[in-house]
Amino acid sequence: LPGLHVFAIAFALEVSVGKTNTVTALNNSNVLLPCTFLTCIGFQDLVFTWYFNSTELIYHGKIKNKASEPTVIQHNPRVEFVGSTTKKDNNISIVLNNVEFSDAGKYTCHVKNPKERNAQNNATIFLTVVHKMVETDNTVTLIIVGVVGGLIGLLILFMLIKRVVLFIIKKTQDGKKECLVSSSGNDNTENGLAGSKAEQKAPPKA
Repeated sequence: LPGLHVFAIAFALEVSVGKTNTVTALNNSNVLLPCTFLTCIGFQDLVFTWYFNSTELIYHGKIKNKASEPTVIQHNPRVEFVGSTTKKDNNISIVLNNVEFSDAGKYTCHVKNPKERNAQNNATIFLTVVHKMVETDNTVTLIIVGVVGGLIGLLILFMLIKRVVLFIIKKTQDGKKECLVSSSGNDNTENGLAGSKAEQKAPPKA
C-alpha cells in the first residue's frame, strides 16, 4: 500500500561518509575514514563492516544497543576503530595507519540493523595516496574576489554620490521657489496693486 511504502521510507536506515566521498592521504601517514549511520527506531545487535574495493574485509564490528560501544569481531592490524555509538552520533569511523600507495581505492562502510527487519545500507569513500601534498594556488580566486568586491564598492559609492547630488538639486530648487514667491510679493507692494499697503488719496472736498 502507498501509505506503508511512505512509512518504510521515513524509517529507512541511512549511512553517510560526510559531505565529500573523497579523501587524500600522504604516503606513510594515518588517514581517517569517516562513517555514521542513522535509524529512527533505534538498533539492536547491529552489525557493521568495512570493505576495501568491495571484496576485502578490513573491519567487522557489532553493537548490542545504544548504551554499549561496538565490539570487534575481525579487523586488519593496521585498522583502528575511532568512533562511538553511545554519544549523539552513531559514529563507526576507522583510521587506516601507515598508509601505502597500494591502499588507494574504494572503501565501503556497510551497516545491517536486525531491528529494522534486517535493513541494510552502505556508503562509499575513495582514498587517494600521494607522495607529496600539493598546495592549491588560490591566486586566481583571490583576484576574482578582489575585482568583484571592488565593483560592489564602486556601485555603493555611485549610489551614495547620486543621492547627495539629488538632495542638493532638490534643496536648490526649493530655494529658487521661495525667492520667486518673495519677489512677487515685493513687486505688488511697490506698484500699489490691490492688496498692497499703499496710501489712498482722499476725495476732493466740494
